[in-house]
Amino acid sequence: MKTTVTIIGAGLGGLTLARVLHLHGIPARIYEAEASPQARTQGGQLDIHQHNGQVALATAGLTDQWRAIIHEGAETARILDRDGKVLFEEPGDGEGGRPEVLRGELRQVLIDSLPEGAIVWGRRLAAADGRELRFADGSTVTADVLVGADGAWSKVRPVLSAAVPEYVGTTFVETYLHDVDVRHPATAAAVGRGAMYALTPGQGITAHREAGDVIHTYVQVNRPASWSQGITADRVAAEFAGWAPELTALIRDSDTPLVTRLIHTLPNGHRWDRVPGVTLIGDAAHLMPPAGEGANLAMLDGAELGSALAAHPGDVEAALGVYEAAMFRRTEAEYADAARILDLCLGERAPYGLIEFFAGAFAAQA
Repeated sequence: MKTTVTIIGAGLGGLTLARVLHLHGIPARIYEAEASPQARTQGGQLDIHQHNGQVALATAGLTDQWRAIIHEGAETARILDRDGKVLFEEPGDGEGGRPEVLRGELRQVLIDSLPEGAIVWGRRLAAADGRELRFADGSTVTADVLVGADGAWSKVRPVLSAAVPEYVGTTFVETYLHDVDVRHPATAAAVGRGAMYALTPGQGITAHREAGDVIHTYVQVNRPASWSQGITADRVAAEFAGWAPELTALIRDSDTPLVTRLIHTLPNGHRWDRVPGVTLIGDAAHLMPPAGEGANLAMLDGAELGSALAAHPGDVEAALGVYEAAMFRRTEAEYADAARILDLCLGERAPYGLIEFFAGAFAAQA
């Protein structure tokens, strides 16, 4: 296959696809809206799962590279009540199936694995008419094969599907604390070495210890979409009145401006009819509430699509059909799991449903 694969979006899924294509000698070009790899922070820790993310990175020939950036100790997890009391703790031994890396560092590993010029930075897609692409700067491109890897609000998706993401009723507010051992020792002790979940029905604080003495937090609330308008740290913290101060410090003392993330989903089991030469990967294909699988699924999508194109030289439609059939089957179950995880974290039984889930998962690994 010598036609060029045009990929919209330089996230983990699009980069994995381009890397696998590169290994098979298939030309690919990524168009990315961001001006450079450093244009913004790329989010926090990712746990790379054995059955999808690790498989994808092995297919991309990058196992040694991603293992070199593992954050040791980040697999530990604890669940607290609102008073800061530890209800459940899994110390982790580094031998589990979900080692943690920083998203930005993993993205850079993938970027570095591609040939010079494979990514065109600062090219925001305005619209797609089939495989005819129009960018915000007025330029146009006609793609031989078009892959939308452009996330929740994909501009490629309308070529295939009329589905639009819907708000699930949950908003996350993102914060960071820096130099935590010195400046916030009580909070650092509460969070521990890895992940911390402090949850009650309808609201919670989830934090993760990251490399560089950083705690990255998502404050979670079940509220109308309008709740996030004009958000301030004091107003968010007021939702957690009476909680332990070492937990509310994750909100009040944020060293970065608060970032609100309204959680959206595509319809359960989202799929589309085959459109010649066009497909989707990652959140563009199967946006769902966060359950620790999004990045892993996007990378697996990219790896499997790249492998399918390599396995069907000269027959793009066969390759896309094989990829989509497998992806649709896989993600149908993932939608149900994502809804279940969100309910375990913020539903009526929080945090005890999540404790039971973690206890069972860790026992299975033992």
